[in-house]
Amino acid sequence: MKPQILLPEGGFHNDRIADHRDKHAYRDLSTICFIPTLGMIHAKSVQSWLSMMPPMNAKFARVFLIGMEVGEAYEQMVDLIRANPDLKKWKYVLTLEDDNTVPPDGILKLYEDIESGPWAAVGALYWTKGEGGKPMAYGRPQDMPKNFVPWLPAADSVEEVNGLGMGCTLFKMEMLLDEKFERPMFKTEQRYEPGKGVVAYTQDLRFFENAAKLGYRFACSTRVLAGHVDRESGFVW
Repeated sequence: MKPQILLPEGGFHNDRIADHRDKHAYRDLSTICFIPTLGMIHAKSVQSWLSMMPPMNAKFARVFLIGMEVGEAYEQMVDLIRANPDLKKWKYVLTLEDDNTVPPDGILKLYEDIESGPWAAVGALYWTKGEGGKPMAYGRPQDMPKNFVPWLPAADSVEEVNGLGMGCTLFKMEMLLDEKFERPMFKTEQRYEPGKGVVAYTQDLRFFENAAKLGYRFACSTRVLAGHVDRESGFVW
């Protein structure tokens, strides 16, 4: 060993603290998790939620919306947030639906993904139920005319879409507080208009269509793979 004269050392990273100031600054990941349900939730969903890792050193609260039609439940969610001065200061909203399962690190990856681009919302990849299930990633922005045709993004990617499901989706709070949205923001519609035909919207795609008109953009993350539970059989699609 060569002779040395030992002087006090701050450490590799402390000596380069200016380089890390922005990279490792505290991030506000405060999140309200809203779960609409009719009241009965399969144990497979509950078990996965209990295993989900919320962000360390950040506020994380779960709110159940019980006994409402799903569009009405999400509309009540918006009303609750907008009426509460404290909740309006939180950074994110996570929606979980009562027949979805999520991986333990799912929300941690969604935080990374939503901050990786111009996204106002990022959703996990999950599929409609049944053998002919479709990926709940709706429409490529580059396709014209604009549509909500389901398609499968590449594996382990974050790709822009026109719309998402809400079974495991992270939203920036600032979008939900945007007063430019027409109310209701979330509404399930199914009606017949003479001369036009059938008009049908689930609450999620109706919301994303209107949000896109305001300039917001969204992505599906295939880094987070969520399951879709059949309540009767317990099979996870």
